[in-house]
Amino acid sequence: MTQNGHTLEAPTDELDTLARRVDAALEAARKLDVPARQVALELKEALEAIHKAGLTHIVRHLKADPRGKELLFELVDAPLVYALFAMHGIVKADLATRVLRVIDAVRPYMQSHGGDVELVEVQGSTAFVRLHGACNGCSMSAVTLREGVEEALKHNVPEITAVEVVPNEPGPALIGLDSIGINDKSAGWLRGPALADVPPGSLRRIKQDDVDVLLINLDNRLSAYRNECAHQGRPLHDGLFDPESGTITCPAHGFCFDAASGECFTAPQAQLESFPLRVEDGYIWVRPS
Repeated sequence: MTQNGHTLEAPTDELDTLARRVDAALEAARKLDVPARQVALELKEALEAIHKAGLTHIVRHLKADPRGKELLFELVDAPLVYALFAMHGIVKADLATRVLRVIDAVRPYMQSHGGDVELVEVQGSTAFVRLHGACNGCSMSAVTLREGVEEALKHNVPEITAVEVVPNEPGPALIGLDSIGINDKSAGWLRGPALADVPPGSLRRIKQDDVDVLLINLDNRLSAYRNECAHQGRPLHDGLFDPESGTITCPAHGFCFDAASGECFTAPQAQLESFPLRVEDGYIWVRPS
């Protein structure tokens, strides 16, 4: 929606209200007797099919015109429009975000067997993961857990055709500073604040020359991100950080992110850019890309 030449975004609370209304209606429909429930769900599916066909036709024509394509990109930035397109499968979250969602879904099962899994990166059609705990071994149970991760990824993210397990990195006590290049400026490592200065439930900004990094300590789990909202690149250090819910909200347009993973709750296609970090001699070191 535009007014006086400016794009207007639908408020996030409007999207939440509408979503709750849909959830409530579906819950009520499921409690109906079987014939009435089937009629209600059939009506829902028929309306969704009409909406999807109409929206697909609109999007197809907008994409065919350079002016329409620019307008379409502006529209998708609005959380309400993105949610509508995503619901009908017209747009999808980026590949890495969808892989991360699957891994988050299988994590409770892995942890119940004494293991865990971490996404390292996605390259082409291959997902690289790191296994921890009971998964990082050669027993039959470990093999079963690894195969479970691979099966879940291939089934839920068809673009992923291979899953590679990368070896666990040795602990800091086994690696000298010289061997990891922290003393070598060309390695790109930047020394941040002392670990004691970033207690649990706090965030800290590191700004040096053109490097701007946001450090977050959530329940003693450190994360480092580029200090830019994935929506329009606005700084996040003055945003609302809520340690209890584990979220950080951009002060400019209200986009809300998972402080632990960088995933955006407002628009799933947006993701904070994370940086490698480690703790050495009581200091936090970050390697901005």
